Amino acid sequence: MELVERPEPSPGPGQIVVRMRAASLNYRDLLTVEGRGGSYKLPFIPFSDGAGEVAALGEDVTRVAVGDRVCPMFFQSWFDGRPSAGNRRLALGGTRPGVLQELMVLDAEGVSRFPSTLTFEQAATLPCAALTAWRALFEEARIRPGDTVLVQGTGGVSIFALQFAKLAGAAVIVTSSSDEKLERAKALGADHTINYRSVPEWGKAAADWAGGGVGHIVEVGGTDTLQQSIEAAQVGGTILVIGVLSGFSQKILIPSIFGKNLHVIGLSVGSRRMFENMAAAIERNRIKPVVDRTVAFDAVPEALKLMQKGGHFGKIAVQFSPTS
Repeated sequence: MELVERPEPSPGPGQIVVRMRAASLNYRDLLTVEGRGGSYKLPFIPFSDGAGEVAALGEDVTRVAVGDRVCPMFFQSWFDGRPSAGNRRLALGGTRPGVLQELMVLDAEGVSRFPSTLTFEQAATLPCAALTAWRALFEEARIRPGDTVLVQGTGGVSIFALQFAKLAGAAVIVTSSSDEKLERAKALGADHTINYRSVPEWGKAAADWAGGGVGHIVEVGGTDTLQQSIEAAQVGGTILVIGVLSGFSQKILIPSIFGKNLHVIGLSVGSRRMFENMAAAIERNRIKPVVDRTVAFDAVPEALKLMQKGGHFGKIAVQFSPTS
């Protein structure tokens, strides 16, 4: 990764320039930088989660004003409705340059205002990590008070899923290899915790605690966790597959999926309408994203190494310049 200077951009018709103030790391960004997240034409600007303020407007832009505090949407063309090949093709840090740039040209339709209760660093966690958890629980699983949710680990999506599930009145099980992180999860409202190193068969332990199985499981591991998630799930339960932290492929016992009548749903991020619903709930309920630490713009490589080691709780944020 190299820091480079480019000419300051100007917005065209229907476009805006956003002065980026903060970004945050996702595991997907690590894969991209390592060359494992797809094929990109270099040089390429990575990262997908960020927040800033509108600095300039192009012709005919009325949706936002200069000075508005906004988040760029991960999918620049998915405004509403169900996912499709068309509305998911413009992805920041994927098919489009990412947010690690001080001045970013975007379509005015591709941003949304973030809650006034949040700092730029907190808001920079919302477009991907928070929205993935929100969509998983409220758009796909449609959780209800009294449901049971299991989240794996204490990374960004999992911690947001814990916060959102508690907001909905669900009981939450959290797994981790760190007792210290499990104690921090309890402080955020976790009802039950399992150290998966101490309890390798954590799927059965979770099902037993839930009295016959867990209703909804946020699956972020992949290779090392999917079969345990199937063991943990109740009959008719939902497994929400959103990550591959431990690998890309896994042999699974297919009869256990149809035998339990499980709903296995793969998902990635969400639409602008989902983001705006989530932002309203965050502001109304004064939810604060959990930012483990904030690093300077030129310390991104070190931050990625920290993520690689799993040494964080919640999110790692990047501050572009000192701001409030």
